[in-house]
Amino acid sequence: MPDLEVIKQQLVDAGVRYLFGAYVDIHGVPKSKAVPIEYFDEMINGSELYTVGALEGMGELGPNEDECVSIPDPSTFVVLPWDHRYAMAASNLYFHDEPYDHDCRHVLKRQIQAAEELGFILNMGVEPEVYVLRETNGDWLPFVADDLENDPTRGYDLETTMQADAFLEPMVQYLNELGWGVYSFDHEGGDGQYEFDFGYTDVLTMADRMLIFRLMSKHVARSIDCIATFMPKPWSDAFGSGAHLNVSLADRKDGRNLFEAEDKKKSRNGRGYSELAYHFTAGMLRHADAITAVLCPTVNSYKRMEPYGRMREMSWAPVYSAYGHNNRTLTCRLPMNRYCLEVRQADSACNFYLGAAMTLAAGLEGIREKLDPGDAVEFNTYSKTDEELEQAGIHRLSRTLGHALQKFENDELAKEVFGEAFHSTFVKYKRREWDEFCLEVTPWERKRYLRLL
Repeated sequence: MPDLEVIKQQLVDAGVRYLFGAYVDIHGVPKSKAVPIEYFDEMINGSELYTVGALEGMGELGPNEDECVSIPDPSTFVVLPWDHRYAMAASNLYFHDEPYDHDCRHVLKRQIQAAEELGFILNMGVEPEVYVLRETNGDWLPFVADDLENDPTRGYDLETTMQADAFLEPMVQYLNELGWGVYSFDHEGGDGQYEFDFGYTDVLTMADRMLIFRLMSKHVARSIDCIATFMPKPWSDAFGSGAHLNVSLADRKDGRNLFEAEDKKKSRNGRGYSELAYHFTAGMLRHADAITAVLCPTVNSYKRMEPYGRMREMSWAPVYSAYGHNNRTLTCRLPMNRYCLEVRQADSACNFYLGAAMTLAAGLEGIREKLDPGDAVEFNTYSKTDEELEQAGIHRLSRTLGHALQKFENDELAKEVFGEAFHSTFVKYKRREWDEFCLEVTPWERKRYLRLL
């Protein structure tokens, strides 16, 4: 149990004046009241009540019902590096002294407990991508103007990375101030698109960190008169923004990575992965479509999930449900430079608590049932016809949110992970989003049909 007086004094010494105890809505967007640090003790003991029924996808608690109690996890307090007046902790929601059934963090904690009962710790890293844009004459353009003066794109380009230092340098400074260990960052394939790579940690801590990462990105972008957007695909001819999850199981006793084979020479094809890693992967593949509804949670997400976009290059999107060792066209990749499962369909709009919970639950099912994922797919699936892929037993992931939701609705594991009430809310909320999109008449339709027909 953390020493609350020590934590409080550390916050005071850091200059903190206000506290946030953040939980998230269905989108993963953090919500909190600001509490003066003088009321630290009251806040820790649940002084802050919330009418969560008024928020997005948080259940149907009406105005006549009791409120949820927010209990911050004091061990997670972080002084926000861009403004030391504020500190944020991840909070858990309770309703009538029980965990609230729409609390995303609790959904993940249930699966963490299931893993611990089997002797495992789930570690996770995230590769977040973000677009930084400036509004110019009513259009959203990359904040570095030179990005528009290239064809094809200048992904990994040294010059364009340096030109973006007004955004990148403070981001790296703040990330390192938090102790996250940035080991690379770059200009990605989209105009105004950037990626950051930093150290992995246990899954709950990483999901908590992604709240701070998004807040930080938006703040730094505002400081240069821009916005940071985690919309998965802002333009038809742009690369999508992924947020690949890199997951592995560690031994609870000694922290050893259990995805790494003890005898690499005797591992499958000498790849160095343990059978446990393949069982976990097989569980992911069994529930890939249902998981996709959570990892790709918006209508826009599926504009990213195409082999080729309007740009000339391949999209590098994980379009097909299969695994390979260095195959980036697939949902599951077991890379050769680190021993983890890279879950590639996750995009930048993901609610990381829910996405990680589904990933962990599916992987644990694969381990319990000793599922086998079959042979690795090492060829470029983009170059094959649908018939050839079908013969190889490779199916394409859902191409729309509507189809993914059907899979999620009927998936028994999804119902177990979310719980009956939250599962129903997720389906209802996201189906409404899909139905609204289906009713929208787009500029593309008018351009194509208005004079033709």
